[in-house]
Amino acid sequence: MFLDERIVTLFKRNAHHTLTYWSVFFSFGLCIAFLGPTILDLQCQTNSTLSQITWVFFAQQFCLLIGSSVGGIFKRTLLTALAALFFSALVISVIFAIIPLCNNVLVLAIAMAVSGLAMGLIDTIANIQLVTIYQKDSAVFLQALHFFIGFGALVSPLIADPFLSETGCGNHTGNETEVIHHFRSMLRNSPIVEHSIPLSNLSHGVEKEESSVHYAFWIMALINLPVPIAVLYLMYREQLIPCCPNGTPRLLDKDELAMESQQGAEGPAVEQIEHEAGVTGHGSIFSCCQNDNLRGLPLSFFMIHILGGMVLFMTDGIVGAYAGFVYTYAVAPPMSLPHKTAGYLASIFWAAITAGRLLSIPLSYRFHPVKLLIFNLAGAIVSVLLLLIFYTSSIFLFVGTCLCGLFLSSIFPCMLAYTEDILDYQGCAISVLVTSAGMGEMVMQVLVGSIIQTEGSYSFLLCGMIIACIGFILFIGLLLFHRMHRNYLTGTSKKSAMVEEPATEQNGEVKTEQIDNEENIQESPN
Repeated sequence: MFLDERIVTLFKRNAHHTLTYWSVFFSFGLCIAFLGPTILDLQCQTNSTLSQITWVFFAQQFCLLIGSSVGGIFKRTLLTALAALFFSALVISVIFAIIPLCNNVLVLAIAMAVSGLAMGLIDTIANIQLVTIYQKDSAVFLQALHFFIGFGALVSPLIADPFLSETGCGNHTGNETEVIHHFRSMLRNSPIVEHSIPLSNLSHGVEKEESSVHYAFWIMALINLPVPIAVLYLMYREQLIPCCPNGTPRLLDKDELAMESQQGAEGPAVEQIEHEAGVTGHGSIFSCCQNDNLRGLPLSFFMIHILGGMVLFMTDGIVGAYAGFVYTYAVAPPMSLPHKTAGYLASIFWAAITAGRLLSIPLSYRFHPVKLLIFNLAGAIVSVLLLLIFYTSSIFLFVGTCLCGLFLSSIFPCMLAYTEDILDYQGCAISVLVTSAGMGEMVMQVLVGSIIQTEGSYSFLLCGMIIACIGFILFIGLLLFHRMHRNYLTGTSKKSAMVEEPATEQNGEVKTEQIDNEENIQESPN
């Protein structure tokens, strides 16, 4: 078996929580990739230009970043965490239901921003809750969690495709149709793109096609609706709903009772260690920065947060940029693939990410996260390098796209598990890493898109190579600061042991003297 009995027992004990968080992330994947294919239909719905409608998606991505930054605030109790997940999932369904009614680009931008804020809260809270539940065994379950993002992102274009209009705002031919297919394929998996080609001048003198994209958004709202219901049912099971009467608590089996007893015995010691360390646990970035007790922590503690976030800034930036611009690279010289053939590249990329995360579930149990990180980062660099070498081969473009997706797929969950293990599940690692990854995806798409416009399509792979190398160098720095932090913890534990040893000897001498006095009293005549 890939997993031992202890991991299976942990999953069975927390199956309801785990399955709920996984379903939330499947919904998250549907939402993050669903909007791209519908961008041209939304442009027609709001009577806006393509440059204006892409800023609507920028508003969603920016608010997703804000939601990821503040999501750690709700982790303080299980009630606040589940309540935030419930309202966020419910808001997403409501927003997708009212998007077809938004006939103004500003109203649509506000709706997208609210949905982005909700998705950002889901992103941070679900990661934190899984790490809190499984602690040092969280790597396997984090890989599965992020598999559901890729699976949702893979499925969502299939839902939208039957309802998309073939000609945008009108029936166009020739180059006009190629422009529409170009942007639709490029934006299918990219929530933000910085292109500014107005299409309003293409709609003069043609008959407007009736769009049915509103059905796609309503289907999305229905698909997402079971998620808040599942979270609400979990709150009911945990007796966290004030208006519902408390049911009879379930009996603990022998293993759970033993674990609860052990945790109860170790509880005061753990609380004392955390208090002495001056770390409040997972929280938002802002609450971490305001913590006065951080002053006594070593430099390595902060550098682990910073370097881990920078690595994900680079790697998730590559994911966003590659999914958004691989179509642009494929249809331009020297590759010059047919538009229909190039349209499959983004789907293949997401399919490889999904398969890679599924494959990483058993691997994360067999290997330490740091080994998987080294392998994946090196593999990503080699893949982009081979794409640069064989830049005229259309066959290797598909092979390299698949390899890039496989190697990039598990970097994010492995980095979460690795940094949390280094910091002993204290500090603000998850909030920092999630925020950095979202910021990297947003910034790199804008940066790479502008470079492609000015320098040409070949700069696409060159940018990917440079970003991947910078990410690997930052990871080497993270390994060095990990060693420094480990030496710091070892020195601190030795000092504590040296301080406790004389006190123990003194207590032993006092006890010996008390025993001798009692024996002398018993031996003395009455």
